[in-house]
Amino acid sequence: MMSCRQRWAAFFVFLSMTSFPSLEVISAEPAPDPAAQDLSEPVVARMPMRFALEDRVIDEIEKGDLLTVIEDRKDAYLVATFSGKRGLVAKENTARLAESVEVYDELIKEKPDEGRLYTLRAAAWWARGDEEKALADYDKAIETGFRTPNAYTSRGLFHAALGNYDKAIADYTTAIKKGEKDVAPYINRAAVYLTQQKYDLAVKDYSGALDIQPKNASICQQRAVAWKLSGQPDKAVADYSKAIELEPKFVDAWMGRGFIRFQQGEHRKAVDDFSAAIELQPRLAPAYNNRGFNRQKLGDCTGALADYDEAIRLAPEYALAHQNKAWLLAAGDDAKLRNGKQAIEAAEAACKLSEYKDPGALKALAAALAENGEFEKAIGWQEKVIAAVAEEQQPAEREILEGYKANRPFRLAEPPGDDESN
Repeated sequence: MMSCRQRWAAFFVFLSMTSFPSLEVISAEPAPDPAAQDLSEPVVARMPMRFALEDRVIDEIEKGDLLTVIEDRKDAYLVATFSGKRGLVAKENTARLAESVEVYDELIKEKPDEGRLYTLRAAAWWARGDEEKALADYDKAIETGFRTPNAYTSRGLFHAALGNYDKAIADYTTAIKKGEKDVAPYINRAAVYLTQQKYDLAVKDYSGALDIQPKNASICQQRAVAWKLSGQPDKAVADYSKAIELEPKFVDAWMGRGFIRFQQGEHRKAVDDFSAAIELQPRLAPAYNNRGFNRQKLGDCTGALADYDEAIRLAPEYALAHQNKAWLLAAGDDAKLRNGKQAIEAAEAACKLSEYKDPGALKALAAALAENGEFEKAIGWQEKVIAAVAEEQQPAEREILEGYKANRPFRLAEPPGDDESN
């Protein structure tokens, strides 16, 4: 594998789990200060430097070297070199990755046939947001003979970012054929296959990655996604469970398994999984929404309402939690909890947040108005629902409309499918 000295850390593509109507994972952590140094991004040495301990040189830094930032201090960075030595470097002697193109321009001018320099500049172009120039530099690196597996893996990433999926797959395949035991090309190629809805091929690549790193919980979780999308939920549950076994604090795995258990009608187990996610990340609003929905399926409407309220408290603009709350208050099984006025407030919040474009939110508003005895308004909104849904859904929606015309509020046999997948 190429060293940190040769290029920025390998570019891995991890495809996030696709959304299904009603359950999701959204980080509830506060956003980072955009002015602060991103400690996950290296800085680039503008000039040669030395770390010395008393009179002994313990490490040398070359111009263009990538340095891992451990701590951002006032006028200096505490950094680690490729060899693991730590020391302070003045900020004026470094450049952030996106600002380092000119550093590599100078080095390439001195050594135009040194292919690794083009890969370093490609990383700088990438950080600057210019994928085309990053790709051109990787082409140049490979043309000059720099044909390591990671060179092809990284170029494949740039191709994938530009939508050149066939070229990306070709590069990842070349990297794999070179025989280096590296999970990156397998994971990245799997991500492209998922984009192309070639789920069986994605599963095969994640399996190849697991052959290299069998105890990698993240890869287990990713293969679980591929199994789910391929229509094999039992195998997805097995991989989520393996990921949890390997990394018990893996929130995404708890959330993913909880959603499949919801789909399979195992609502008690789903509640347990979402509860585990909440214990690990108490500010994760979707976990409360998801647990609430499954509690509602189990008949625990009081617990469901508490969860919806907590999701809204944590994420006031969480439209789906507002919508779920509206349904529970307008048409839920627990007559003691039904409250037309509060249901209207929740449904209107969902409608505003979705800019009145979500038929589910409009339908919830109609049901809330009907529960509050405002049948004329309910009829108007239900007519908008009928106009917004697909033709095959319209007969069922017209049946609900007829109920409102007869002054009958809507009642749920069970809650609508309002859970969200991460």
